[in-house]
Amino acid sequence: MPVRRALMSLYTKPPYLPFARELVSRGVELYASGGTAAYLREAGLPVISLDTLTGFSELLGGRVKTLHPRVFAGVLARSEPEDLSSVEAAGGVPFDLVVVDLYPFEDARDKGLRGEELVELVDIGGVALLRAAAKAHARVFVVSSPADVSLALEGLDAPPERALAVRRALAERAFRRTAFYDLAIAHAFREGRFGELGTAFPAEESGS
Repeated sequence: MPVRRALMSLYTKPPYLPFARELVSRGVELYASGGTAAYLREAGLPVISLDTLTGFSELLGGRVKTLHPRVFAGVLARSEPEDLSSVEAAGGVPFDLVVVDLYPFEDARDKGLRGEELVELVDIGGVALLRAAAKAHARVFVVSSPADVSLALEGLDAPPERALAVRRALAERAFRRTAFYDLAIAHAFREGRFGELGTAFPAEESGS
């Protein structure tokens, strides 16, 4: 199952540049959200901005970039002809590889950021993309960390059975990444980083 299209949405971009170059050298078509597309273009790589697919640029000061049916249908589509036809009919394209680097919420929290500044580093679209790509691991490779790149490259060169095992392993890493990310956000609420919860709303101990 060849990888023909990759979707990249990156907060920290330089660690992924060699991977992007390798993908291009393999003939993979790159799609990227606004800032990532600009970065890759400046590095001399051909890239298609997501707004050409979705029909809108970033909204709400960047809060909405990837949240669009054409994007998520392209990630979640199964290999069945009816799914792929639905994506095409909606004006989308199927993605075979998704690469996301989340907003650095944990680092910001550890540095003492609070309130609205910290709220703005709660990633929504990136987490949703990782979960969608991991759910679609029967067809889609997902990269949620620079540490995943070597395994992903192995999967691209592997025979079908081994490639599926790699996609499963990458999916597990992606779900683990989003689980710890959400847990960090929940702990920030408990710590009062967004304002005190108040005595009327005790923390749910079973979720500790």
